This record gives sequence, structure tokens and C-alpha cells, in this order.
Amino acid sequence: MNKNLSITAFLGLTAIVLGAFATHSLKEKLSSEAMASLETAIRYQMYHVLVLLFVNIYQEFSERFKQRVSILFFLGILFFSGSIYTIYLLGVSAKSIWFVTPIGGLLLVLGWLLLFVFFIRKVINKK
Repeated sequence: MNKNLSITAFLGLTAIVLGAFATHSLKEKLSSEAMASLETAIRYQMYHVLVLLFVNIYQEFSERFKQRVSILFFLGILFFSGSIYTIYLLGVSAKSIWFVTPIGGLLLVLGWLLLFVFFIRKVINKK
């Protein structure tokens, strides 16, 4: 759990640093479309950091469940946000890594699906 929380804290830190960097250093250099894409990547990263904090401190989740959800979200952030950062911050052609962003999005969806199934089962089992 502490490993997951350490990774989560690092992802939160990088979201803030990248957000500040994009806002203050790239505003004049990137198109409004590129800035919007970067903002989306940063926002999705931060949303999932907050969920990861919840997942890893929620005591009703088993350690195995926390690990599964965390891995899906870690990889989802890496692929989804990371691919957008790679395109706009490192100048890699979107055509060469077009398939990475949707894979990241799918991983994020799967993480949310696991959470949904967990909580639905709790509702069903209480009846």
C-alpha cells in the first residue's frame, strides 16, 4: 500500500508541475488545441490521483483489490496522459503513437469498472 501511495504522490506532484509548466511556459508556444489536450491529460491524471488516494486508504478493499485497481489506474495514466505529454511536450508525432491514448483510456475505464462492480456487489449483498 505504501508503494502505491508513493507512486500516487509522485503522480500528483507531476500533475501540478506539468500544469504550472504548461500554463506559464507553453501558453505562448502551443496552439489552443494543444493546450486543451495538455489540460485534459493533466486533469485526468489529477482525477485519478485522487481516486488512487481513496482506493489505497479505503479499509474495505483487500490489498489484492487495491493492487489491481492501482495498476489499472497507474498504467491508464501512463498511457493516456503520458501519450499526450509525449506528443505535445516531446514533439513525437501523434501518428506514431495514436494507439496508446485509447489503450490508456480503456485501462482507466477498467479501473472504474472494478470499483463499480465492488460497490454494486455490496449493495446487492445487503438486500
